[in-house]
Amino acid sequence: MAIVDMSKLSVIGLNDNKSDVLRELMTLGVCEINSQDEKLSDSEWAALTKRDFDQSATLSTDMKISEVSSALEVLDKYFTGKKPFIKCRKPVSEAEFETKNSKPEEAEKFVALVNEKYKKVLSLKAQQTALLTEISELKPWLDYEFNLDMKETKYSSIIHGTFPNSVVTADIESRLSQEGSGCVIDVVSKDDKITYAVAVCLKEDKENVLSVLRQENFNPVSFADIVGTAKENTQSCNDKLKNVESELSSIEKEIGRLSENIETLEFYYDDLVIERDRYKILSNILRTEKTFYFDGWVIKSAVDKVKNVLDKYGCYYEITEPEKGEQMPILLKQNSLTDPFQSITDLYSTPSVNDIDPTPFLAPFYFIFFGLMLSDAAYGLILSVGSFILLKHYRLEGMMKRLVKMFMFCGISTFFWGVLFGGWFGDMFGISPAWFNPVEEPMTLLVFSLILGGIHIFVGMGLKAYILLRNGQTIDAICDIFLWYLLLIGIVVFALGSSIAPIATEIGKWMSIIGAVGIVLTGGRSKKGIGKITGGLGSLYGITSYLSDVLSYSRLLALGLATGVVSQVINTLGKMVGGGVLGVIVMIVVFVIGHVFNLAINTLGTFVHSSRLQYVEFFGKFFDGGGTPFNPFSRKTKYVEILKEEK
Repeated sequence: MAIVDMSKLSVIGLNDNKSDVLRELMTLGVCEINSQDEKLSDSEWAALTKRDFDQSATLSTDMKISEVSSALEVLDKYFTGKKPFIKCRKPVSEAEFETKNSKPEEAEKFVALVNEKYKKVLSLKAQQTALLTEISELKPWLDYEFNLDMKETKYSSIIHGTFPNSVVTADIESRLSQEGSGCVIDVVSKDDKITYAVAVCLKEDKENVLSVLRQENFNPVSFADIVGTAKENTQSCNDKLKNVESELSSIEKEIGRLSENIETLEFYYDDLVIERDRYKILSNILRTEKTFYFDGWVIKSAVDKVKNVLDKYGCYYEITEPEKGEQMPILLKQNSLTDPFQSITDLYSTPSVNDIDPTPFLAPFYFIFFGLMLSDAAYGLILSVGSFILLKHYRLEGMMKRLVKMFMFCGISTFFWGVLFGGWFGDMFGISPAWFNPVEEPMTLLVFSLILGGIHIFVGMGLKAYILLRNGQTIDAICDIFLWYLLLIGIVVFALGSSIAPIATEIGKWMSIIGAVGIVLTGGRSKKGIGKITGGLGSLYGITSYLSDVLSYSRLLALGLATGVVSQVINTLGKMVGGGVLGVIVMIVVFVIGHVFNLAINTLGTFVHSSRLQYVEFFGKFFDGGGTPFNPFSRKTKYVEILKEEK
């Protein structure tokens, strides 16, 4: 439950062994190899070495990965088997992984085949769209008996086009007749907004006719590359469409059959990713004509394994301890109880080398706060059981696994507080609370929430004191933490002294006075002159921030009441219809939909506000963050998890 110790690693080896060294270090996955940009900016290093990076090989592998990724998307789209609700990596042995990838040329042919067939699918779909568009465009002209490509006769011009429905064609004919331009307009069809028509006029009158038609919002229609009537072309398009759809269906079924071998490409994809990462890591390695060099970090507990690999290939190496305060990558190690709550830390920031791992300290508070906010025993059971089923049936990893496991734990807390507060789908079953009902006694829950908040803040202050003492800053720990403890505890004892013992009030008063005076005298110790006094007064003014921090914990009351009140409203709505079959059906529907919604929205709100109390009120007292996560040179696969075999 702490930051994992790291050791510095520097390695020199022969180029002939480089590939084997990198392959075995990648399999171990316990080393992070540093960038060498800083060394290459040094003239001496630049004169002796160069970056060991084959850009063409990296680009070539990236292109293969892109092609395989495209093929996998196609196969997944047409996959005919049952897809899992959550797709997880498949665990395989190294021997199985190597066997599956023993024939990469066959996998490449398979990728090319899938992508080629999908290109044909896209081409056929484009043809299908074009034919459907043409059929749609010809539909208004189906009653037109003449060839659409006939645009003139010996003496006349034929103009196809459309009018808005508001236009009266007889009025246009009359106007043209008065102007001495004969024209006949034949209406072919109409829809909701447009009139489809053909205008016939003498050739010498065409320009004048078009001018008048355009004044009436006439839009000419051109039937390019169309020969024959609309019916003939529509029939031809339908025949072509049947052929296209038949061929498309055949190819899609074939791709569906190919999708049965999707696992082959998943193995090949991960193998290519591993190969690509080996090429990319070379950009962090320097080389001479016969040797290579790199440095980085190694997990201290795995140093012996790394030494075995380096000794095996005759490498010269140096493993040293980091200097105090030296920046290094951060890896956190948890036990089974605190590991799920590391997701909360990870969502905020990675600890720096000067921090402590906050996860073990936030875990119990997050557990309590979450349950206190959701506080319904039935909701807690649903959350825990649902999370347990996900963990049991799916091989979850990383952040997803941590979050689901955390919700399972938090469901237990929710059940506990639900029993204490008597919440079982709100007041659905009328079960009496083991402690009290927050809806009836909100002030009791408010006081309890503020007490929890005070404890939470005091723990955060204590962790800050520990960090200061660890760093040898004893004076800072006394002045910035312990004097505040004295003041804040003194105020509480003074306020509650009469209910404890008569002397408690006097003790609390003097604790407060000593703490306040001490803060004023030491708050500006780093400043000069009048700044020492103003700095001390400014520090004492910080008591208002402690007050606001404690009041922030009233959200425990607000969220707890929200869950219970909304549940009661849902139950009331469900019972309003009355008895009978209809009443029961309505009640069940309202009950299910309402409580599912209430559980979902309040679980989300509880997650957010529980996290906020950690990030703002708790972390603000001691945690800086900003560290760099440990990024080991390892096999980062997407579809399979290669199980390490102990030799």
